[in-house]
Amino acid sequence: MDNRLSVKLESGLQEQTYKFRMTNDLQNFEDVQRLIDEPFLQEVQAVFSLMDKSKNELMHRFYPTLKEEFEEII
Repeated sequence: MDNRLSVKLESGLQEQTYKFRMTNDLQNFEDVQRLIDEPFLQEVQAVFSLMDKSKNELMHRFYPTLKEEFEEII
């Protein structure tokens, strides 16, 4: 992939992809595993939380108008 390694992290329906240029020290999956550390994963989790918050706010803005289009069924 053009001298790049991609790392995709998923949480539910959200995903983040990070691409790294291959170097002498970064050639394969094992090298990427050594690269990914706990502070990075904590930042990734914070981004997932922000993504989830943004998506939830979007859906709350969207669905009130959608609910008005359908009659209530009990």
